[in-house]
Amino acid sequence: MIMIKLTIKKDVGNNTLKKILLSGFILMSIALLNACSMSQITVRAAMPLIDGGVVAVNQETDLQLAKSAIPGNISLIEGMLVSDPNNEKLNLYSAQAYYGYAFGFVEDTDPVRAAELYHRGYLHARNVLIEQGLSEQVLDGELETLQEHINRLGKSSVPALFWTASCWAKSIDLNRDQAKSLAQLPKAVMLMQRVLELDENFYMSGADIFFGAYYGSKSPMLGGNYALSEEHFAKANAANHNKLLLVNLLQAQYLERQRFNQQGFHTLLTNIINAPDDLYPEQALINKISKQKASLLLEKEHQWF
Repeated sequence: MIMIKLTIKKDVGNNTLKKILLSGFILMSIALLNACSMSQITVRAAMPLIDGGVVAVNQETDLQLAKSAIPGNISLIEGMLVSDPNNEKLNLYSAQAYYGYAFGFVEDTDPVRAAELYHRGYLHARNVLIEQGLSEQVLDGELETLQEHINRLGKSSVPALFWTASCWAKSIDLNRDQAKSLAQLPKAVMLMQRVLELDENFYMSGADIFFGAYYGSKSPMLGGNYALSEEHFAKANAANHNKLLLVNLLQAQYLERQRFNQQGFHTLLTNIINAPDDLYPEQALINKISKQKASLLLEKEHQWF
């Protein structure tokens, strides 16, 4: 009898424990659902499709198809951000898409609209930096304070730093007639300098490409440095095994034009146009865009030299 009584108590104890664990699981699930809505769960479940879409766009070889497709992709990402506004990856994809579309298909014909698109991209990337601790007040504040906070950011902040600086600098570049806008350029440079320090090879050595254009676009009297510009472009070419045509495009556009090197300008752009179409399949779109832009720049050669 004693053994039977003990067995019954044990069974009751196990059932009670199961009920307690089940209740705890239900409460935890409810808490998670409250913290992460069904729409957010749906958005995050769809992220692999967005990842695949980005890869596909980068590999696109038809410029007209890419030009038609990218705005729809931007609208899709923006719609997803309505449901999940703090989604870091989506915000950075949005910044990248705005930058790519403005650079590839808008800037040469409508610089005013391009500046607005770059600004939209900047706001998305900036949102991620703010979430990572670089407050809006700091971003809008004094340079010294901003530098102190930038120095605290680690490698995980590189994507947000890169796209914020990239979109910001392009928006500023297309608003050079506005003194207030130009005054913000040192901040974009500081963000990109941190990228260079943390991960020089990020996004196809994008920081080196940035500084190649930055130091090459100004005369030495105004802070330019032709030797440093050439060094950054050389590093970017080496990192991409001389397959990313954008590097030579920007070297011709900024460095060779600024130092009045017509032969270098002409040779770089001609080599871009004559490069094989399958030179870099993973980045076929940017190479196609570079070829198109090289042709446009060559048409202006006799105006500039």
